[in-house]
Amino acid sequence: MTGAPAAARISLLKAIGWSIAFVVLTLLLASLLGYGIALLLRGSQAGALELLGSLGPGTMLLQATVTLGSALLFTWLIGFRVLRLGPADLRWVSVPRGVPGFALGTLAGALAAGVTLAISVAAGDAAWIRDDGTFGQYLGRAALTVAVLAPAALSEEVIFRGVPLVLLAASIGRGAAVAAIAIPFALAHLGNPNLTALGVGNIALAGIFLGLAFYAPGGIWTAWGAHLGWNGVLAALDTPVSGVPFDIPFLDYSAGAPVWLTGGAFGPEGGLAATLALTLAIPIAASWAGKDQS
Repeated sequence: MTGAPAAARISLLKAIGWSIAFVVLTLLLASLLGYGIALLLRGSQAGALELLGSLGPGTMLLQATVTLGSALLFTWLIGFRVLRLGPADLRWVSVPRGVPGFALGTLAGALAAGVTLAISVAAGDAAWIRDDGTFGQYLGRAALTVAVLAPAALSEEVIFRGVPLVLLAASIGRGAAVAAIAIPFALAHLGNPNLTALGVGNIALAGIFLGLAFYAPGGIWTAWGAHLGWNGVLAALDTPVSGVPFDIPFLDYSAGAPVWLTGGAFGPEGGLAATLALTLAIPIAASWAGKDQS
């Protein structure tokens, strides 16, 4: 990596300090921007808070966009300007390398989500039933949902599999850094609806899976694809994603019982089915990451 010497000169203490500063500043700016835009749109504090508290596609897109913009700003300020990291350090690979990585990452994330749902159906009472709406409406809403989830997935990857992961990896090694970053990644979801202890653990496992995808060929494109593939399949099939529900016409998902297997109201990520699927996916991702030595 061309910028590796810059990262290597950072001690573990400084790596942790800069990582915390990066995440806190990014989330703080994103919150302020989101509130400011909502205030302009609604014209009052109560209206702004009501808008930000909703879970509609518009609100999700607004929050994802300002978060992504904030993450990129502090990547430039802290990563590029202060720490002298380069695009290669952050695994921002070229489009010709990135697009195939994105495609393979999306497939990997989608397959992991599909295995999770298959286990929930086969070993539990999870099922889909016919809902109002046409198949054409389903396709349109599913496509819109995935489009809204795309910037949200990328923003989380830039935040957690960006500057912090690169700095920690230079200090303690890639494997330890991937595991370490998975913890704050999981903790960032503590405010999500219907969270369970198993859900927190599964999100940490997902963080490890995504961290390994980040070090696979394709770099951050691959991690972004894996993140979007996982979230997109779950949402398009009407299941909650990390506790956030999605209203998809034509079909309706019922988690059924037992909740410890299917995840219940939190969605598949809250159940043992996701634990099993991610446990299978992680060594595959590790082998995949081993093929890229850059």
